[in-house]
Amino acid sequence: MLISLALIGLIGGLITGISPCIIPVLPVIFLSGGAQSARARAGEDGEDADPRRVSRWRPYVVILGLVVSFSLFTLIGSLVLALLNLPQDVLRWAGIVVLVLIGLGLIIPRFQHILEKPFSWIPQKQVGTERSGFILGFALGAVYVPCAGPVLAAITVAGATGRIGVDTVVLTVSFAIGAAIPLLIFALAGRRVAERVKAFRKRQTLIRTIGGVTMIALAIGLVFNLPQVLQRLVPDYTSALQDQFGNSEQIAEQLDLGGLVNEQNKELDQCSNGAEELESCGTAPDIKDIDAWFNTPDEQPIALDELRGKVVLVDFWAYSCINCQRSIPHTVAWDEAYRDAGLEVIGVHSPEYAFEKEERNVRAGARDFGIEYPVALDNSLGTWTNYRNRYWPAHYLIDAEGTVRHIKFGEGGYATTEKLIRELLQDADPDVELPAATDVGDDTPDGARTTPETYLSVGREQNYGGEGKYGSGVDDYAFPAKLGRDEFALDGSWDVGFQFATPAEDEARIRLEYSATQEVRMVLGGSGSVTYTVDGGEEETIEVDGTPRSYRLLEVDGAKQGTIEVTAAKGVEAYSFTFG
Repeated sequence: MLISLALIGLIGGLITGISPCIIPVLPVIFLSGGAQSARARAGEDGEDADPRRVSRWRPYVVILGLVVSFSLFTLIGSLVLALLNLPQDVLRWAGIVVLVLIGLGLIIPRFQHILEKPFSWIPQKQVGTERSGFILGFALGAVYVPCAGPVLAAITVAGATGRIGVDTVVLTVSFAIGAAIPLLIFALAGRRVAERVKAFRKRQTLIRTIGGVTMIALAIGLVFNLPQVLQRLVPDYTSALQDQFGNSEQIAEQLDLGGLVNEQNKELDQCSNGAEELESCGTAPDIKDIDAWFNTPDEQPIALDELRGKVVLVDFWAYSCINCQRSIPHTVAWDEAYRDAGLEVIGVHSPEYAFEKEERNVRAGARDFGIEYPVALDNSLGTWTNYRNRYWPAHYLIDAEGTVRHIKFGEGGYATTEKLIRELLQDADPDVELPAATDVGDDTPDGARTTPETYLSVGREQNYGGEGKYGSGVDDYAFPAKLGRDEFALDGSWDVGFQFATPAEDEARIRLEYSATQEVRMVLGGSGSVTYTVDGGEEETIEVDGTPRSYRLLEVDGAKQGTIEVTAAKGVEAYSFTFG
C-alpha cells in the first residue's frame, strides 16, 4: 500500500507542478539556478565572478530545501497549528518574511553575509552558495503549501488530530518530490542559461539584483494575494488531467481509508467503498476518546464488545453538514424499522466547526432530526481516526460477531446498505421476522456539478473572489466588478475570524455565484436579521437567533446557476454556504 501511496503522491505532485499554481514562483526558481551568492563572487577586488564558480549543485539544493520545507510544514506544521489553534497563515507569513530577507541579501551582499553567520558552523565549500540556496528553497516551500491540492486534503485530518502515520509521511514526501520535479527543470534551465549566455556571465551583479527584486516582488504579491488573481486569469490547463486523476477508482481506493493505521483498523482497507455484497474487513475498532454520550441508559458509554449478537451500524455525522442532513432520515428510518429485530445504531458526532463541539448544540440537532439512537460526541476525532475515516457521512456496518462487513462513504447507496442490514439480521437470527423495507426518498444530488462547500472563516476560504486580502480581523471589503463561477465576495465592514465572519457595523453583504441541483443553504449563528435575494428577485428575510444551524436559501429542481446576495445585520455569525 505504501508503494501505491507513493505513486499517487508522485503523480499528484507532478500534475500540480505543471499547473498554473506554480506560475508565481517560476521566475524565482529560474533565477535561483544561475544567481550567485555573495561569497561565490570574486568580490574581494570588486569584479564580477565567473558564474562557473557557482556550485553545480545549487539548483538541486534549492529544490531540496523546497521539498524538505513543504514536507515539514505540511506534516509538523499542521500538527503544531492544530494544537495551538493557529491559522495556516502563520507558516505563509514566515515564508514571506524569509523571501524578503533573501531578496535583500541578493541585492545587498553585506546583508547576506549577516544572514549566513548563524550557519557558519556548517563545513562545506562555497558555503554561501549552498546555504542561501537551501534557505531560499525552504522559504518557497512555506508559500508553496497552498498549491498542494487534493492530496493535501487527504493529509489534513492526520495533522488536525495531532498524529502522523507512515502512510501520511509517504504521501506527503512523494507529493513534494513530484511537485518539485518540474521546478527543478526550471532551475536547471536557469543555471544553463547562466553558463552559456554571455550577458549572464558578464552581468552577475545585475542578475543578482534582479533575482532579489523578483523575490521581494513575489513576497509583496503574496501579501496581497496577487498570485490567486493571476491563477484565476490563467485557464487551468490541467483541470481535465486533475479530474481524471482524482476520479480514478484505483486512487480512490487508496485514499478512501487514509487515516492512521493501527492494530485495530489495519484490515479496514479490505472493504471497498459501497460494495454491493457483504465483505469482511476485520474486527470493528473501538469507539474511543468520547467526550459525552446521550440517548443511552443514564447516558453511560457503550462498548462494541457488549453488543455481540447484535448488528451494529456506526454512522459518522455532523449536525450542520448538508450531506449528513440528507443521509440521516435513512439512518433514523433503519433504527425505527429494525431496532426490535436486533439492529443497534450508534451515531458518532465528529465536528467540522468549533460550535459543533457544544453538547447542547448536538442535542438540539439530534432532536431536530428525530434521532433517538445513542450518540457519541467525538470532539477530539479519536474514534474518527480509529476508523480511518475522512468523510461526512460514513457508515460502517458490523455483524453480530463484531466484524466490519460493509463501508459506505458519502451519500447514496441507501438501498444497498439496507439490503445488507437485512442480510446480517437474518444471519444473526434465521427466525427473525423483518418488516418491509423502508421507503425514504433518496435526495442525493444527481451528479451535476455543484459549488463546493464555501467557508467564510480564515484559512478555509478556498473560493474567495474579492479584491485584496481575505484575512483575520476587521476590514472593509467591496464587491468586485465580476465574480467567477462558484466564487464569493464581501462588501462592507466585516470581522473575519477562524470560525465565522460577522458584520463589524450595522450590516454587511455577501455575494455568491452558485451552482446547485437541489438547494443552497447557509450555516448561521448569533442573532439578527438576514435578508437575501436570488438572481435579483424578491427579497426574503431570515431571523437568526441561538444555536448555529443550517438555513435553506433556495430550493431548485434540476441544475441551476445564479447569484445570491445576502445582507446580514450586526450580531449575525456567517459560517458557510452548503449545496445540493
